[in-house]
Amino acid sequence: MWTDPTQPADPYMPGHGDDRYAVQAYDLDLDYAIASNHLSGRATLRCRILEATASIDLDLAGTLRVMSVTCAGASLRRHTHRGQRLTLRFTKELPAGAEITVTVATRGTPRPLAGIGGTAGWEELDDGVIVASQPHGAPSWFPCNDRASDKASYRLTITCDAAYTVIANGALTRRRKAGRKTVWTYEQLEPMAPYLATVQIGRYETREVAGAPVPVRIVGPARLRRAIDVAFADQAAMVAAMVDWFGPYPFAGGYAAVVTDDDLEIPLESQTLATFGANLTHRGWEAQRLIAHELAHQWWGNAVTARQWSDIWIHEGFACYTEWLWSPLAGGRSTEEWARHHWARLAELPQDLIVGAPGAADMFDDRVYKRGALTVHAVRVAVGEEPFWALVRSFVAEHRYAVVSTADFEAHASRVAGVDLSGLFDAWLRSPALPPFSSPATSLIRGKNAGESVR
Repeated sequence: MWTDPTQPADPYMPGHGDDRYAVQAYDLDLDYAIASNHLSGRATLRCRILEATASIDLDLAGTLRVMSVTCAGASLRRHTHRGQRLTLRFTKELPAGAEITVTVATRGTPRPLAGIGGTAGWEELDDGVIVASQPHGAPSWFPCNDRASDKASYRLTITCDAAYTVIANGALTRRRKAGRKTVWTYEQLEPMAPYLATVQIGRYETREVAGAPVPVRIVGPARLRRAIDVAFADQAAMVAAMVDWFGPYPFAGGYAAVVTDDDLEIPLESQTLATFGANLTHRGWEAQRLIAHELAHQWWGNAVTARQWSDIWIHEGFACYTEWLWSPLAGGRSTEEWARHHWARLAELPQDLIVGAPGAADMFDDRVYKRGALTVHAVRVAVGEEPFWALVRSFVAEHRYAVVSTADFEAHASRVAGVDLSGLFDAWLRSPALPPFSSPATSLIRGKNAGESVR
């Protein structure tokens, strides 16, 4: 089926992504000068054409100048870079199934990009770099097919001043000196959406966490060592709990928590790592819930990714519900107490948001997070403990490294639970009115597996 290149690949992200092709692998070779914020890059994209086309679009910020473009597997007529779109035109139409390799050399000063919810992308810290690309910031630092549904493997090589530590997605496979610089190479072999790609640069030290079922690292400035140790004391136990809840940790390279020397407004989700500000290095619930929240995204958002941003409740609902699951293990409120608390707060807010399709302007509205979590809670109450955990773990297992929709989760939940849950999902995700709080007595389904109380 022909795709109109003027139409967005995702309605929530106009001007981003191209459905006519998919990237199978990225090889990014970057050289960064911290003092001048100058980034030189060479990106090699191995691509597969999905439908016959004589051109494709890559997403790339205008602050990065295109120095050259080459293409293996097809003859390139010309390329143009206008705004945030790099268009490649071929001498003849490429058939569906054709494989090409595109190499783009760039140079410039990366900046965060404006878009939905504010700015995102490559950003200078007081002394280092933070890359937070959700949802539209990936083109700020490399050419990509910027749609969440286009997951690929990555190899990231970053050359930087030797005084700095560089953290990126996946496993560190090589580190070598190059004069006054150090060259770091990371490989993320499991498929990853472009918005989850990241580079974190700072004067950091790295420590391994003992007792976790997978390799876990804590990265941060030496001045915060004691505070970081206190704040992340439960990191190994959190990983173990989530492995029990959701199944094996999805990524071979393990997990890293990066703490910047700066305060941050919110922590940042990336595949195989999360980034936190210095202001979250404490034992208070606000820090602890966010540490759990970002870790949960490794399963919900990273391993299993929403095909389109309209289904972001899957990511954020499960990550938020994980906070409530972790709370009693940390000596806090029960999961049900948190659910009741946030249901009561939602009841006082406007009932004008469709959580399963919130619209681009509201996809990061806190009601999507909390009502998404209450949807998960409602499913748990409705089907009972054993069916709930079976459907959660099997959904992650069956869709690991893939993209999903609300319809996929709804069908899976109904099938595994052995009961039609369409009424429940209609009420929680497709109606603006807040349903009654979910308890066995108010469950929106009846009959088989009509629910147990949440422990």
